Amino acid sequence: MTTAMLDDVSTALTTGISLTPAAAGKLGEIIHQKGLASSYGLRVFVQGGGCGGMQYGMTFDDSPREDDEVYEQHGLKVIIDPISLFYINGARIDWVDSLMGGGFNIENPNATSSCGCGSSFRTSHSHTGQEMPSSCAN
Repeated sequence: MTTAMLDDVSTALTTGISLTPAAAGKLGEIIHQKGLASSYGLRVFVQGGGCGGMQYGMTFDDSPREDDEVYEQHGLKVIIDPISLFYINGARIDWVDSLMGGGFNIENPNATSSCGCGSSFRTSHSHTGQEMPSSCAN
């Protein structure tokens, strides 16, 4: 295992969610382009919806709530509420640049299935009895 992989593993174990250096770099660029203050962080959350029953969400936030978990990684704040953390604890957020375009990719060890679009998932803790369709509707 490389040093970078060990760093990612130790970050996930201590913070619940890890950002790769590529994801942190892209987030830093976006924060700079939007002219946001250094008090802003990345809020990661889970909400109902999508073909898998739950979907990921990300936004910038400068007002963490009292029960939020706030972590510093690569000079950025990551903010997550306790309910979302339950579903995505140990997840890794990466930035992937490909011929089809760039985007954030969330690798969630708690997901037991995911939709083809990559933004919808199901865990063993999900509260839906519906079968997941074979493809996502855009």
